[in-house]
Amino acid sequence: MNQMTTTMSTQSHEEKIIREVLNIFSTHLEQNNLRKTPERFAILEEIYRRDDHFDAEALYIHMKNQNYRVSRATVYNTLELLVNCDLVKKHQFGKNLAQYEKSYGFKQHDHLICVDCGKVLEFCDPRIQNIKNMMGELLKFNVTHHSLNLYGQCQGACEKTQSKVS
Repeated sequence: MNQMTTTMSTQSHEEKIIREVLNIFSTHLEQNNLRKTPERFAILEEIYRRDDHFDAEALYIHMKNQNYRVSRATVYNTLELLVNCDLVKKHQFGKNLAQYEKSYGFKQHDHLICVDCGKVLEFCDPRIQNIKNMMGELLKFNVTHHSLNLYGQCQGACEKTQSKVS
């Protein structure tokens, strides 16, 4: 496949995921007698166009800069709704600030978190899945999901170290 074909298939996959999550969210809102507002759907779509971890305030500022008409309260409330229907995961990476990431259609992964600059790196290692399965069998425990966060310092490209140098 050439790069243009790869880019087009990636975009169509992203659009398919976005349609699916919009439908799931719409159903969730209906089932809970909650209003289906354009702002809520815009927030969901914006999240699913991102490829990073973000905090609520950064999402709010980004959306305001893109001329979306959303309030800070709407962003915070919508994030909680999205967490409740499993479309977004909420993380506390050792700080007071909650960070979020999209979760629908994405494989389980784990995190490396820099304690200096707060950068979050994702990784996936099948050996962790093997350990999870083995421990579940040994202890007769049905493991439904897991979370693994490893904390340390960036080596070389730490954002906090770079800001001290500049």
